[in-house]
Amino acid sequence: MPSALAVASPYENTGPLARKVTTITGYKVEDLRFPTSLTGDGTDAMNQECDYSAAYVTLQTDGADIGYGMTFTIGRGNDIVCKAVDAVAKRLVGLKTAELFADMGKAWSFLMGDPQHRWLGPEKGVIHISTAAVVNALWDMYARHEKKPLWQLIYDFTPEEFVKATAFRYITDAITPEEALALLKSKESTKAERLARVKAEGFPSYTTSVGWFGYSDEKVARLTREAIAGGFNHFKVKVGADVKDDARRLRLVRSIIDDPEECKGRKTPAPETLVGKNAGPTGSVLMIDANQVWDVKQAIDYVSELSEFKPWFIEEPTAPDDIMGHAAIRKGLKPKGVGVATGEHAHNRMVFKQLLQANAIDVCQIDSCRLAGVNEIMAVLLMAAKFGVPVCPHAGGVGLCEYVIHLSLIDYLCVSGSIDLNVLEYVDHLHEHFETPCTINADGHYNVPSNPNEGYSIEIKEASKAEFVFPHGTYWSSPEAKKNHKLE
Repeated sequence: MPSALAVASPYENTGPLARKVTTITGYKVEDLRFPTSLTGDGTDAMNQECDYSAAYVTLQTDGADIGYGMTFTIGRGNDIVCKAVDAVAKRLVGLKTAELFADMGKAWSFLMGDPQHRWLGPEKGVIHISTAAVVNALWDMYARHEKKPLWQLIYDFTPEEFVKATAFRYITDAITPEEALALLKSKESTKAERLARVKAEGFPSYTTSVGWFGYSDEKVARLTREAIAGGFNHFKVKVGADVKDDARRLRLVRSIIDDPEECKGRKTPAPETLVGKNAGPTGSVLMIDANQVWDVKQAIDYVSELSEFKPWFIEEPTAPDDIMGHAAIRKGLKPKGVGVATGEHAHNRMVFKQLLQANAIDVCQIDSCRLAGVNEIMAVLLMAAKFGVPVCPHAGGVGLCEYVIHLSLIDYLCVSGSIDLNVLEYVDHLHEHFETPCTINADGHYNVPSNPNEGYSIEIKEASKAEFVFPHGTYWSSPEAKKNHKLE
């Protein structure tokens, strides 16, 4: 056992009811790819050929403890990420789970601390997202061990335990551990009230499934009506390749979501959930997403042409790590009433720190796999709360919806206490492959995960793995798949 992780165990020597102390004995990494490119799901102005994929890891022990984790890609290159996941995961072999669970902050630093791996980033790119898969698997194992969904595991932390698990290195000029502790303590007395509310109402969400780039107008119209029937009042559309085409699609969506007849029967949104969102007469909110295709001036000019459709925000208008570019775009679009959102490709907490310090964003979009797992996300949640910026996580990918409901609950219940302006992305793809998939209620809100054995909700069915593991799964090895995906 490395001395860096030699901490007092809360599990050993606790009497006849003590749980078995286990040791991580191995792991399995799988390259899972789903053929979404055949239907246009996931397409946007930058990424017009997507096969949603997971670099998937299972952490194994000499006992009942097990942990599942993944990071998300869109196809080619997933094998490269799997190689990196393998390199990170092997650092855990031989370590006792009790000592890891007793100090998850130290465990995160240990996984991040290999100097030769770190050189490949540092703290960005393939090595960073690969570390996310392993970190997430360890948190999943911890939550399963405690028989709690992940959100509840962290909800039950004391403020001191929350701070101890958070990655503060390089961000103390934005928020110190002491400030974080005070923030968390200020929310303690009302946690139970918030939990009761979100269990009763669910967590608000928005749909991206209506507006993928590769969809026909007919499909966009049909899916928009289906989303309204499903209770949604926030809708996101992909833009960025041709302003006339985008205007036509936005006009189509607005004509449906702003029509009282089309929205008849949907619950009327509460006024406090629409503040500053450019909602239409039915309480419907429109957002647009360019997936990084523009330079700064181009973004301002292009979105200005679309401002007549009154989007709440433009997401990822330019390169994801161009802090000053985002600040300039936000300033340029403010007279048009359009905000700026980004974060799904912000590669670490330091990028978020700078975005917040530069007043560059109106909406903070964390990604459960782009950042290096739960510990780093906790840091971003704390910074966003301090700066008063709502967190609306990215979830457009396989497994991401399953992950991020936990993160939004942690934010609302423990950190920001904010839910009225927050919405969590939802895409209606690939949930059938998970043992405990996320679910949506009749109001278009996420239900709170409640299975004590689901951990971080990312366990994929064995049958799905057998079909979609690349390249030898039953789907990918079929002649039809080889032809459709040009693998021959």
